[in-house]
Amino acid sequence: MSCYRPARHYLSAAVVAALFAVFSAWCGTHWWAALIPAVLFVISSLVLCYLGTRPGIEVDDRQLRMGSRVILWEDVVRIDSTAWTSPLVLQISLRDGSRERLIYPGDIESAGRLLRQMRRSARQALIDGLSYSQYWGEVLTVNEQPKPMTPPHYRLLRPEDEAEVEELYQRLKTVGGLDRQQSPDEHRD
Repeated sequence: MSCYRPARHYLSAAVVAALFAVFSAWCGTHWWAALIPAVLFVISSLVLCYLGTRPGIEVDDRQLRMGSRVILWEDVVRIDSTAWTSPLVLQISLRDGSRERLIYPGDIESAGRLLRQMRRSARQALIDGLSYSQYWGEVLTVNEQPKPMTPPHYRLLRPEDEAEVEELYQRLKTVGGLDRQQSPDEHRD
């Protein structure tokens, strides 16, 4: 079983954003335009806090566990990735028609390992629209006999020389052999 926990830097970034929000709010008491970044820092702090407190994701050969939610691999029909890699966001479609959104706020390396392990474990699912065997490039048909390879044809002679060799071959076929008896006229030379 592999367990993937959220990266620690999300909580520390949430604390820093909250401190900037407090500072911007204090500046907003003297200059009202400073309240705009204060609101943005509060929103950023809340999003980072949400990501930092996400439950761990556990993956084994039979199931996927996201906090208290358990999904069996045989129930997974489709895994679709998004453009988000850090945090990793996946759309998981289940056999009963429901959809789960997996959000993993980890570093890029562990997000890549999680995605690869999930794709390997979901043997009956479509992965980004491709079947498992197509996605991984596996060949499942063992009944199919390999086609005999035709030997390559290399040009050894120029086209004119090939024509001359063909003409000599045809003349040789009509004569019947290489060693023909010479006529008496040929002996006089």
